[in-house]
Amino acid sequence: MTQYFELACPSRPENVGLCRVTVATFAANLGFTLPEIEEIKVAVSEAVSNVVVHAYPGAEGLIGLRCEESADGLVISVHDKGVGIEDVAKARQASFSTDPERMGLGFVFMESFSDEFRVESQPGKGTRIEMRKRREAPAEGA
Repeated sequence: MTQYFELACPSRPENVGLCRVTVATFAANLGFTLPEIEEIKVAVSEAVSNVVVHAYPGAEGLIGLRCEESADGLVISVHDKGVGIEDVAKARQASFSTDPERMGLGFVFMESFSDEFRVESQPGKGTRIEMRKRREAPAEGA
């Protein structure tokens, strides 16, 4: 059985750090290097922050987080059941944001710090982000 964990928490700003640290600890246990872990932390922070800021306007919902060991690294999934994204291609463009207070670089950071990146969203049903990160060095004992 592969190593994995699942976490659900309210879409509150203070839970961004909780999710980031939990994934970082999991990645460290899988043999990721410190630079790789820093990249993972940024990507997770951006994904979870998007749920907090955009998924449930004026309300609170759930952040879903799942991390799973893969043969060569880690698969991270962040999902919500919020408002969804009308136009995923447009939302992935640098500097695009529905919130004028935001820089619109969340997807750019997630994609640049992942080896594979996927966004699935349906308006009114939510969004799922999947990021895959490969270890640069083999895990201990491999």
